[in-house]
Amino acid sequence: MPKLDLTIPSDVLTEDSAPELMRELGAALLHWEGAPDTEFFRSITWAHLHELPADAIQTPDGVAEPHAILYITIPGGALNERRKAGIVEEATKLVLDATGWGADAGVRVWVLIHEVPDGNWGAAGQVVRFEQLREAAKAEREQEGSGAEKVPAAATGTEEGVPA
Repeated sequence: MPKLDLTIPSDVLTEDSAPELMRELGAALLHWEGAPDTEFFRSITWAHLHELPADAIQTPDGVAEPHAILYITIPGGALNERRKAGIVEEATKLVLDATGWGADAGVRVWVLIHEVPDGNWGAAGQVVRFEQLREAAKAEREQEGSGAEKVPAAATGTEEGVPA
């Protein structure tokens, strides 16, 4: 049940590149979580784009180069340190590619990961626990016929099922 919020100046992305970037960011997050690429998990991975007028983005001296802030909200334990580093690197590259800012502008892309403690995420009127998501992922994989249990490594303390 990850959620992404990208805040970026409104004149940076094109009509075509904006939805494509949001889809790519969602797919990248699912990859780094180790979640199965299924309709169910894609349907609960939400990406919101917040475009602001350029003059709404300022620094204390009033001069601000265009920049982006990507907030990633995930259940606590969904990403270990290696996976966090992976999504930060990949998301930064995706934003830089979509904006055309170039690799030197990486400092203008911030990725902030917020982990929601277990028992503090609700959906459909009930609390959703991380273990329920792990079990849903396992069931989705088994239904696909792979039978391989790939769960987020942070949940098991191992690197089992971690994408390359």
